[in-house]
Amino acid sequence: MSNLSVQLPDSLYKSLQELAKQDGISIDQFVATAVAEKIAALTTEIYLRELAKLGSREKYDAVLAKVPDIEPESCDQLPTA
Repeated sequence: MSNLSVQLPDSLYKSLQELAKQDGISIDQFVATAVAEKIAALTTEIYLRELAKLGSREKYDAVLAKVPDIEPESCDQLPTA
């Protein structure tokens, strides 16, 4: 484990204390989870951008053209406003 010293505005620290207490976890655990979630989000975005570079719009359009143009089943239809 590594230690990290972070300075936070008082209002942010108070919110952190309250949310950690609501979750029934320590501030350290709350911060570690928040950092892990942010890292996961950013690495997922990077992964998807790299994956998208491998795609081909022409191949996508060719596959989509094979899908029949029919109305969806009633359970799959979007509600009308």
